[in-house]
Amino acid sequence: MTTVKQTPERNLMAILRGVKPTEILDIVEVLIEAGFSQIEVPLNSPDAINSIRMAQDKFGKLSAIGAGTVLTAEQVKQVRAAGGTFIVSPNYDEDVIRTTKAEGMASYPGVLTPTECFAALKAGADALKIFPAFQVGVKGIQAVRAVLPKETLVYAVGGVGPAEFAQYVEAGCQGFGMASNLYKPGHTAAQVSENAKEMVAAYDALKLGESA
Repeated sequence: MTTVKQTPERNLMAILRGVKPTEILDIVEVLIEAGFSQIEVPLNSPDAINSIRMAQDKFGKLSAIGAGTVLTAEQVKQVRAAGGTFIVSPNYDEDVIRTTKAEGMASYPGVLTPTECFAALKAGADALKIFPAFQVGVKGIQAVRAVLPKETLVYAVGGVGPAEFAQYVEAGCQGFGMASNLYKPGHTAAQVSENAKEMVAAYDALKLGESA
C-alpha cells in the first residue's frame, strides 16, 4: 500500500453499503487519497463492526470513520466500542441521537420533513441528512432550508451526483452522501478511486466558484 496523507475537511461522505472486511482497507485508502474525509460503513454490510474497527485502526487519524443505517441505541454503543466517531441513520430516532451524543460521537440522522428536522436538532443532531434527497427535490430543500437555523449543516443523500451538486448547494445544502454512484459491491478499489476523484473535483470546483 502507498502512504496516504491527511485530507482537507470536506462535507463529502462515502457510503460503503455492502463493503466487506476483506476489502475495506483498500477501499478506504483510495477514498482518502482522492480527498474524502468522512467514511461511513452501513451496519447492514457484512461484518460491518469489524470493518469499522479495521478502518479506524489504520486510517482513523486521516479520516472520520463511522457507521450508517444505525437503528438502535445498542448499535450506537457497538460502533463506539469499535472506534467509530459518527453515527448516520436513515430516520429520526431521538434515542439514537441522544445515545450518540452521550457516547461522544457526531450525529447525522435522516430526516424528510420540517417536523423531523426540528425534532432532530432539538435532540442534539450535529447535521441533518435529507433522505432521500431526490424525493424532496431542490425546491423542497430550499423551502425547508429557509426556516432552519442558518448554522444548520445539511447533507443531501439519495439520488444526488456530481452533476447535481451546484443546484443542491444553491438550495442550501453544504454536504453530500455518496453511495451507489461511488461504491457498489464488486467494485474494485480502482473503480472506486476513479468515481471518488470525479466527485471531489466537482465538489472542490463548486467551492472555488463560490469563493471567487
